[in-house]
Amino acid sequence: MPRDTSATIAFVESPVQLLNVLEWAHSTRPLLNGVPAQRSGPQDAAAAHDDLTVVVLSPTDPMSRGQLRRMAELAREEGMRVRWEEARGGPTAPLRTIGGLSSLLRRADRIVIGDPFSRYVQLLLTVARARDLVVVDDGTATMEFVAQLGSGERLVRWHRRGSRAGARDVLFAPFAASARRRLTPSRGRTVEVFSAMPVEAPEAVTVTPNTFGWTRARFGPPRITKGADMVGTSLVETGVVDPDRYLEAVAALARTHGVTRYFAHRRESPEKLRTLHVRTGLEIVRPDLPLELIARRGPVGRTILSFPSTVVHTLPPALAGTDVRLLVCDIDPRWLTDKASPRAQGFLADVTGSARDAHGLRMVAA
Repeated sequence: MPRDTSATIAFVESPVQLLNVLEWAHSTRPLLNGVPAQRSGPQDAAAAHDDLTVVVLSPTDPMSRGQLRRMAELAREEGMRVRWEEARGGPTAPLRTIGGLSSLLRRADRIVIGDPFSRYVQLLLTVARARDLVVVDDGTATMEFVAQLGSGERLVRWHRRGSRAGARDVLFAPFAASARRRLTPSRGRTVEVFSAMPVEAPEAVTVTPNTFGWTRARFGPPRITKGADMVGTSLVETGVVDPDRYLEAVAALARTHGVTRYFAHRRESPEKLRTLHVRTGLEIVRPDLPLELIARRGPVGRTILSFPSTVVHTLPPALAGTDVRLLVCDIDPRWLTDKASPRAQGFLADVTGSARDAHGLRMVAA
């Protein structure tokens, strides 16, 4: 029976965060020379990650929950203890969750988090006593977190419009300020950022590259088809991009590049996806795992098209050694809505520009 305490606790709220906890754990403690599939038995996996407990703060949307269930299975196969919390199951759920985790938090030596912007995580950090903090890759949010940490700004997601704090922000401000202090290195407190994204961390923050070694060891190489695939984005759902403009861009790219499959983002609305299928005839695929694993497992198109998103930085290392090429379509400023943050265009351009520089990706127009 595994012991009740753990030296390390990881808090995740999305499938991608859990994937990157697996990548971080693999990078710090490879299993049997980096080949998890060749374990001699379950005891090897259990011993490898005996001091790591993953706490899933379950979201409410069905797509994310389904992917998290599958990722939790993979984490258990790697010997991790996974604790599933219905953290949003009603108005009293947060208090029950935080109360139930408080003893574990106080005993933990290291805290691993996937989303430093999450109010849930910020509340949990006020209870924690750990001296070592690790922020694992959460995609483009990681770039924004590091930039804000270095500049001393309060932590605000890049797509939020305006800088004025609302009533809820004012009430939460003391907890957010406390969490921000804990996410700042100091004497006796270390902060590590584990990321595949291009980040320039402030002094004393350790940056460890996420090379997707676990993903490559666990899956693939994929079977590559002759066609092209497209990666969907939730920029419409977050209010950044106009839905009609987005549908027009997808249709134009599909015609030009012979796209046959559209891999939906887990937060894309069913209504938008139905409209997209009717207008373009594309096969809509709703993956049961993060796209990095789906692509590595295959089959996957020889060409993958993407708008600015995390995958323009994560797919190149995940698919290293294959013949798959990734094309990136930038966001035209005319596609942005009136609700889009003034920072949106510059931030999205940085995502694609840095991917072009880091991975030599080709840019295409819709």
